[in-house]
Amino acid sequence: MSKLVICEKPSVAKSIASALGVTSRADGYFEGGGWLISWCIGHLVGLADAAAYDDRYKKWRYEDLPILPNPFRYVVSEEKAAQFHILRSLMERPDVTELVNACDAGREGELIFRLVYEAAGCAKPFSRLWISSMEDAAIREGFADLRPGADYDPLYQSALCRQKADWLVGINASRLFSVLYHRTLNIGRVQTPTLAMLADRDSKIVLFRKEKYHHVRLALEGAEAVSEKIPAMEDAQAIRDACDGKKAVCASVVREKKTEKPPKLYDLTTLQREANWVFGYTAKQTLDYAQSLYEKKLLTYPRTDSRYLTDDMAETASVILHLAARVPPFDACPEFFPDVLVLVNDKEVSDHHALIPTLELEKADVLALPVGERNILLLVCCKLLCAAAEPFVYEAVTATFDCGGHTFTAKGKQVLSQGWRAIQEVFRSSLKEKPEDEDAEGVLPALTEGQVFEPVSASVTEHFTSPPKPYTEDTLLSAMENAGKEDMPDEVERKGLGTPATRAAIIEKLVSGGFVERKGKNLIPTKAGVNLVTVLPELLTSPKLTADWEQRLNEVAKGQASPEDFMDGIEAMAAELVRKYSHIDQDGQKLFQPEKEMVGLCPRCGKPVYEGKKNFACSDRACQFVMWKNDRFWTSRRKEMTRKMAADFLKKGRTSVKGMWSEKKGSTYDAVVILDDTGGKYVNFKLEFPKRKDGMHGKK
Repeated sequence: MSKLVICEKPSVAKSIASALGVTSRADGYFEGGGWLISWCIGHLVGLADAAAYDDRYKKWRYEDLPILPNPFRYVVSEEKAAQFHILRSLMERPDVTELVNACDAGREGELIFRLVYEAAGCAKPFSRLWISSMEDAAIREGFADLRPGADYDPLYQSALCRQKADWLVGINASRLFSVLYHRTLNIGRVQTPTLAMLADRDSKIVLFRKEKYHHVRLALEGAEAVSEKIPAMEDAQAIRDACDGKKAVCASVVREKKTEKPPKLYDLTTLQREANWVFGYTAKQTLDYAQSLYEKKLLTYPRTDSRYLTDDMAETASVILHLAARVPPFDACPEFFPDVLVLVNDKEVSDHHALIPTLELEKADVLALPVGERNILLLVCCKLLCAAAEPFVYEAVTATFDCGGHTFTAKGKQVLSQGWRAIQEVFRSSLKEKPEDEDAEGVLPALTEGQVFEPVSASVTEHFTSPPKPYTEDTLLSAMENAGKEDMPDEVERKGLGTPATRAAIIEKLVSGGFVERKGKNLIPTKAGVNLVTVLPELLTSPKLTADWEQRLNEVAKGQASPEDFMDGIEAMAAELVRKYSHIDQDGQKLFQPEKEMVGLCPRCGKPVYEGKKNFACSDRACQFVMWKNDRFWTSRRKEMTRKMAADFLKKGRTSVKGMWSEKKGSTYDAVVILDDTGGKYVNFKLEFPKRKDGMHGKK
């Protein structure tokens, strides 16, 4: 009798086969020792397109909406059909008595296995492999502790709800607004609220009006004291004049000891944010690098939303900490005694623990890894070491000075114990391009109350208030993670927009769809993106609503909410959208028309002339000025008027043309073409030839 193990990817199947000692390879699977180990290639089975339900859905029409399938239909991916048939034939083998779902341990992994299982018509019992590391020992432990497949039925229901909700919103909203605005508008349950956040930030930047202010600065020995903000330049100059060359007295010195706890371990979102800030990686790049390291057994499961380890991992974590401390550049860190217990909190771990390196680190040649993977692995090592180190302790010093009856302040810090920041500093010093230090504050000299500085030099500096900063992937991921947070009660698990596993794909979809563009590290909505958010109802753009859906999906996954109730709400929303938005005004229809670029000004009325498919015409229809691209003048000479030629006619009244065909002579010639506009329905063109040797012009 055999057990069939189904993995999500071939690379994972290979690792599991190796851990179980299965070495014999067949077409599409491994076999040996009572095990059959095969794989999906991501999603083998997915929801059918709308046209599969009715031929009329092949065209996008308002009258066919809403499309609410009952039941939903599933299809096998055409390009992956061969692997599906291999899996089905393995399921049907008489010697296969049970299956093991070894797809990624998360919502989507559950969906991938279940849909293949259902599509193949399989009824054999199955269990669930749930692991957070691809190390051989972790795989063997997982197989020794397989869980009943039925335990994950609520997770499967949550995954189905997510998939169907995305289909219903995507199909109905995209078709509805595409038909209304005569342009393909891809609308998504999660991506549209994300776009709304980007557009809102962009609007605040565009509408921002900077305001000028000033500081008066006193140059003290070893320090600088600064005034409050002063709006008027004349007021600032008056204070400077009152202080320059005078004495300043230290009125007070306040010292406050502060402790900065070590950072928590990485979940996926925090790793993506910091990798963007330190290395400029996109969220997708970071996920891809982390996934590759996971499959190479060097990192634990990346798609996690936890920042702690479980109690049973304390001993392993201690060993990994010492391994990480031997990896350059961390081998240059001062010796410290890690506190593993601060990394452990069973209550804070749901499906997967925090992201950490594995014991395979001992054998890994880190320097030989591709640069992206190496950087991510070192970032994770750094976070692990920092998280278990001592706190950063410093003394915050605030000194006030009196000069000429005005108050000035100097701030600085005195480091008492570097703690975890010493490790971070070693890592950042090893980087070619160092990220900006967010809280670089100078060290003040020893100061005492009553201390006199004389004479002091005073100066005025001019400043402007700053607009909000555009989103980067770092700050957008944070905003997505916290979307709707302020509107939810404290006891709710805040899931925000999307999940750690899907946020990268959402950002990429917005970029590839032309709604967002990358400018350096910044993410900027395009005009189409801003317009899309402007025309859509709050129902589709509200981060709070979508964050609430994500929370309800989480409740479905825990068996605390009904999947039927969730889907009823989504269907009702889709139907309400179609009912409420049946038409738009003419101004709205113009929003997504491609912008026309003016070719030049009309020689008759001075209005803009634009290029059409067949002509260059005045924008004022009453004017009737038009130059046809296929005018007999051009076709007979085997030429077509280009945009550049038209611009020359409008600006200079002439243009040089090479290679025109002479029907009489059967050869080509060069000439200057002159616009001859008589003011009638049609315009004429004349030829002008270069001067002949006798000094005469040739005209035709």
